[in-house]
Amino acid sequence: MPKQYIGFSKALRETLTHIHPGEPVTLPLTDCEGYVTAENLYSQVDSPSTHTSLKDGYALRAEDGVRAHGAGAHPLPVTGSLAAGQAPGAPLPPGTALRILTGARLPEGADTVIAEEFVSRINDHINIDRLTEKGRNILQRGSDTATEELLLDAGSSLTPGRIGLLAAGGIQAVTVYRKPAVALVATGDEVLLPGQPMVAGKLYASNLLALSGWCQRLGFSSELEVCRDSAPALRETFQRVLATGDALITSGGAWTGDKDLVARVLDELGWQKIYHRVRLGPGKAVGFGLLEGKPVFILPGGPPSNLVAFLELALPGLQKLGGRRNPGLPEFTAVLETAVSGQRDWTQALFGALRREGLNLVFQADGRPASRLKSMAAADAVLLIPEGTEWFSENQRVTIQVLNRHWS
Repeated sequence: MPKQYIGFSKALRETLTHIHPGEPVTLPLTDCEGYVTAENLYSQVDSPSTHTSLKDGYALRAEDGVRAHGAGAHPLPVTGSLAAGQAPGAPLPPGTALRILTGARLPEGADTVIAEEFVSRINDHINIDRLTEKGRNILQRGSDTATEELLLDAGSSLTPGRIGLLAAGGIQAVTVYRKPAVALVATGDEVLLPGQPMVAGKLYASNLLALSGWCQRLGFSSELEVCRDSAPALRETFQRVLATGDALITSGGAWTGDKDLVARVLDELGWQKIYHRVRLGPGKAVGFGLLEGKPVFILPGGPPSNLVAFLELALPGLQKLGGRRNPGLPEFTAVLETAVSGQRDWTQALFGALRREGLNLVFQADGRPASRLKSMAAADAVLLIPEGTEWFSENQRVTIQVLNRHWS
């Protein structure tokens, strides 16, 4: 393959090296789901703020429980009750018990809680049906979050569970990286946006809508444009969308034909070209660079090439722009249903289906699809066969990239 092509691994490294997260913003914790932290986050409080009961039952001293258990037991008098949110008052006297409900603050002096199902109560006295040890059924102060404990470090994705943890630690607002606004531009005199009337010789911008769907899944906003094959029109469009957007992705016009004008226009605009053409199949016409400091990805127009180039290079780049620490699709190990072949001189991408067999995921490559779009729509995962590897054997364990959420 000609020397101007670079290997896929190098292209990915170059992409992630030249893209840096945008300026951080501070948002209320209620608005942070899906963002990436731009700072280390430390707990402001102990949670729980006191020792609390994990059960409905009785608070007592473990040594008193021994005396109230078995033959010759000495029943313990119950001195009162305590619910969540109530102050415990005076310390618990030795030789007594206190009725306590889940979440209630443990009274001073008590060192265990015995669940009510292991207690026999007669009037205001209890016998213990099962011995308990110190610390039983007690949630210790600071066991969820301790003051000044590191809860999340910079570069962590904010999931609902992590947001709950931060809330427990007394955090109300978080400094995060902004989610990128992505300009998506399809080129071609033959391309129509959905909703426009179909004309013979035209086609709808399916690539553009697929890319928009991926941006939506990533939590990024997107602006969609269709631009005719005209250098002045492309120049005006690129400058306009990048004035407000954080990144530009083009679809089509990526090769060297008479109407493949994208790279030429970007050259005229003075972009910093990092690479154009990668030893990646499909998707070899992909390019990447910076224009006015903002990432620009040139994607080929053929649907499989377009999607592979996006998934393997543009998607990780956008995630890095949004602060993601380990960008890329989720990866799992799967067993190959059948042997698959690659190319010694490039990285080969194969779409395929997944199924479960016992504890294993099984990947079946879609080798020669009758329809490109139907094959991609049905795919659960992508298998990359690295450059220099000519085949993977049947039943071989391989790393696959998952496309559909229900498999991850």
